[in-house]
Amino acid sequence: MSTSTRHAANRTESEALAAKSRPASIFRRPVVRYALVGAGILALILATVAIMNNRPIKVEVASVERNIPVRVFGLGTVEARVLSKIGFEVGGTLAELQVDHGDRIAKGQVLARLGLGEQEAKVAKARAALEITTANITRADANLEKVRAVLAQKQVANRRKQALVGRDIVSQQMAEEAARDEAVANADVVVAESEIASARAQLTDAKAQVQFEETLLRHRTLVAPYDAIVIERHTELGTVVKAGDPIFTLVEVDSYWGLAYVDEARAGYISEGNHVDARLRSRPREAFTGKVVRIGLESDRVTEERRVYIKGDNPPPRVFLGEQVEFWITVATLDKALLVPEAAVRGYNGRDGTVWTIEKDRLQRRLVQFRHRTEDARLEIAEGLPEGARVVVSRNSGFKEGRAARIDKASSE
Repeated sequence: MSTSTRHAANRTESEALAAKSRPASIFRRPVVRYALVGAGILALILATVAIMNNRPIKVEVASVERNIPVRVFGLGTVEARVLSKIGFEVGGTLAELQVDHGDRIAKGQVLARLGLGEQEAKVAKARAALEITTANITRADANLEKVRAVLAQKQVANRRKQALVGRDIVSQQMAEEAARDEAVANADVVVAESEIASARAQLTDAKAQVQFEETLLRHRTLVAPYDAIVIERHTELGTVVKAGDPIFTLVEVDSYWGLAYVDEARAGYISEGNHVDARLRSRPREAFTGKVVRIGLESDRVTEERRVYIKGDNPPPRVFLGEQVEFWITVATLDKALLVPEAAVRGYNGRDGTVWTIEKDRLQRRLVQFRHRTEDARLEIAEGLPEGARVVVSRNSGFKEGRAARIDKASSE
């Protein structure tokens, strides 16, 4: 073989070897190698996600509970059922103040007086007029007796003269004069009787005037309308007050109660007689109880709250009006109930909502109806659960219908 032929053969062999080694050199390039590693990692991640999304998820479920109190919270104040701002029915200068803030008073007790001098004089004048009228009636009665006696005398004289005139013993003129005298005497009787009627009318008027002036005199004395505690005194001695100006603020003894404002959405099950637990702001360590005695028939249109009035069973010895109080009203006690946190419910509208359930080891969504709501924001499921379904008490972003699930044994116990 010649030298040229041998060189040609060697070149052909080298080209063949280079062609065989070229694909291997491509995989040794950094870009290709990194792309292959990234694709592998992505495939691993997708496989892991697929496995994680399809593996059974562990969930907590609700269990049936017993003897669960359902309480409604309300914030309110201490108020008084009977509170009065009392004053005089007439005006005048305040002359006496016999009680002050914090005093306990009895019904009918004198609390204050206005100046009495002017009105006492008017009463004395009215009584004097009454005595004068009484004397006038006595005089009118005597006058009536007098004119009646004169009338009787004139009647006898007239009859006698009328009998004698026919026998020409008495002249006609004398007979006529006797008849006239009788008529005048009769008229005097009528006048005397009318004077008595007028005097009696004046007597009635005088008695009414005395009663009126005495009433005005009594109006200058302020008395307690009931057994009460003086909450506030509004004026001082020497003040000139007008009719109706408040002098004292009174609260009837044992008429304290609590006024609670309850959200309308929670007030539907409240009724008279419900047990109430209360906590006064000034006595946070003491427990007070009571019961609902009245439910307001009109809700606040702005705050959408209902007024509930509570009578205490064991009020403190000293009560302060307007003090803030927290109330817990027990509206029901559930003998047996399935409760789910409100946070685990989607689309809750106060009546129903959607919850996740486990049915045959698979997640499902169910629309259920609720009844009561506890003070720790759990809802009582009333209807909508199929037999054997367990309600999930939490929500997870990995939830989807049909996914396998298993119950956390520790949470279900």
